[in-house]
Amino acid sequence: MRDALRRREREAAERVARERAVQHAAERQRRLFAETVGAVTPLPHHGRTPSARPRPAPEPRQRLRDEALALREAMSDEVDVESLLLTDDGLSFRREGVGAEVLTRLRRGHWSIQAEIDLHGLRRDEARDQLAGFVRDAAQRGLRCLRVVHGKGHGSPGREPVLKAKVQRWLGQSAEVIAFAQACGPQGGAGALIVLLVGAKRRPAAAPAPG
Repeated sequence: MRDALRRREREAAERVARERAVQHAAERQRRLFAETVGAVTPLPHHGRTPSARPRPAPEPRQRLRDEALALREAMSDEVDVESLLLTDDGLSFRREGVGAEVLTRLRRGHWSIQAEIDLHGLRRDEARDQLAGFVRDAAQRGLRCLRVVHGKGHGSPGREPVLKAKVQRWLGQSAEVIAFAQACGPQGGAGALIVLLVGAKRRPAAAPAPG
């Protein structure tokens, strides 16, 4: 019993000695800091409560880059659009299962245009990337009727619409696109396409445009 009691007393004394050593070291550090910095005056309390600013929503940058790359690779200049789409007059296209009346409604402005993109002045790769992103974003937002302005080629060599055929090929490869037709005069005529995305024919139709 005496040995056990002495051992506990010795352990307690060692523990107290360690705690004092830690306190003395902390006190030396405090004094050293005070001597180095010198006298300081505490700032008056401003009385304001710090506000917790909301953190910005996380942005999946890598996923967005991967999606953009996949969209770009999915839109080729070499594809034969006629192998993907049913055509009528070379200016309008519809996927298999989409009725011809959909093209008639597109030409007549039956659906209200919900968004548009102007590809004027863009190089081929720029136009393809912007068009792919535009269609993807419109589909994610639930939009269904779009206008794509590719121009009439008045400023191109030979006054030929360089982007027109390419835009048709790109749109034909987009899974979201079910039909597109050349715009009527007020909507851009030969310089634009009216594009219908998946699900448009299941949405309530807008009133047809006059004429």
